Amino acid sequence: MMSKKNMKMYFCILMLYIGTIGPVFAVEQSIEVHTQVDKDIKSMLNEFLRNEENLNGAIAGISIRSANSGEILFSHYGDTRLRPASNLKLLTAAAALSVLGEDYRFSTELWTDGTINNGVLNRNLYLKGKGDPTLLKEDLDEIARLLHKTGVREVKGDVIGDDSWYDDLRLSQDLPWTDEHTYYGAQISALTVSPNDDFDAGTVIVSINPAKNAGEKATITVDPETDYVNIINKTETVTKTNVEELKIERKHGTNTIVVEGEIPINSNMEREWIAVWEPTDYVLNLFKHSLEKHGIQWSGNFKRGVTPSDAKKLINHESIPLAELLIPFMKLSNNGHAEVLVKEMGRVKKGEGSWEKGLEVMTEELSKLGVNVDTLVLRDGSGISHVNLIPANEISNFLYTVQNKEWFPTFLDSLPVAGITDRLVGGSLRHRMYIPPMQGNVKAKTGTISTVSSLSGYIDVPNEEKIIFSILLNNVLDEDDGKDIEDKIISLLVQGFTNRQ
Repeated sequence: MMSKKNMKMYFCILMLYIGTIGPVFAVEQSIEVHTQVDKDIKSMLNEFLRNEENLNGAIAGISIRSANSGEILFSHYGDTRLRPASNLKLLTAAAALSVLGEDYRFSTELWTDGTINNGVLNRNLYLKGKGDPTLLKEDLDEIARLLHKTGVREVKGDVIGDDSWYDDLRLSQDLPWTDEHTYYGAQISALTVSPNDDFDAGTVIVSINPAKNAGEKATITVDPETDYVNIINKTETVTKTNVEELKIERKHGTNTIVVEGEIPINSNMEREWIAVWEPTDYVLNLFKHSLEKHGIQWSGNFKRGVTPSDAKKLINHESIPLAELLIPFMKLSNNGHAEVLVKEMGRVKKGEGSWEKGLEVMTEELSKLGVNVDTLVLRDGSGISHVNLIPANEISNFLYTVQNKEWFPTFLDSLPVAGITDRLVGGSLRHRMYIPPMQGNVKAKTGTISTVSSLSGYIDVPNEEKIIFSILLNNVLDEDDGKDIEDKIISLLVQGFTNRQ
């Protein structure tokens, strides 16, 4: 069975803003097509929007531009503010590249306010996080190994986790409680750890295997191995194959994960990424095991605190550069990365690692990139909020403007590529538009939250100029229908522009 991590996200709060965004019947508005676009393209698009039943009662914001001139070639509700879902990550990634730079790295540091004598550190040890979402358990092991290499065998004091680089607000303002346990709703901390190189920081991977005999509970493991979470196993291995999906949830405010349901006896392993409650304490739990592994003892407690100003740095661990981080961020649409980047921009530019300051920086930077920020509503960096609003024309104009930035090749390379099955190339488009000439020629960011589907990016039309597009579909009853609509629109565009030759 496929991991539910790769299944669509759901969202429970519906904020439609009907009075703000106009009529809900998108196909009723006339479509403006400039003379540079042939009439057959206009006819195809008109006919499609008129006859697509899944657009009834929905809003389709569509904007198409020439990548060479920036001229709008096609606009349908292009100036209407709509919910962008994860298309907002396009703006977050560009702002981060502009503010932080392609070579920017996050760090995790080990400090002490004491001295080392005969293998004994006579004061506290401080593990200070600076937002690194790529920190792994093996990195904590390496920090412990390097500490051992300095001669430390015992800490006569506390081991303190310092996450003060960011504020203590863990969840963005519009994230509902029903998403708190999901990997895409993980808490944001300056001191956090990821279970693998997908870098879903603040989560554990829960794996469920059927037992050898029917009637027995499934075998459940957690990666990385930790006693920070408590598994309650309510599963049963069964001989039948027609069963409902397993239910895996973490109880609110706790690290108790309940797994319940049936699993067929000969089925494959199921995996789910579950967000922990309080990532900083999770890191401390893992670091405790890292110290044990390398023969380092302690006499105090593991707790949260702040590194004193007169402390001495012992070890510094750095992340991969931002240019490399953008690959899992954008290809796999990682919400946590988006929110970390927002807070990091706030910390670097305004001295406060918060959503408030980070979104201020992001807004200022987007203005420099030609976006009319007066028409935007920004509530987070990932697009998970239903309160985020942006017109399709602003996204397409932004995609045109960033082409002249020196970091644009990195930005473009981070976009999912249609029909390329390698997940770190095709990303969230790897199973879509896999038929030439769309395959490999559409580079775009996907977006999905409940009732919203979006797709914005670039099309390399064979023997023709590159096309920029933004498609924002709001109030769709099924997000999969939205993806199908997007793919059909792209197919019509490729067909129409190819036939112009």
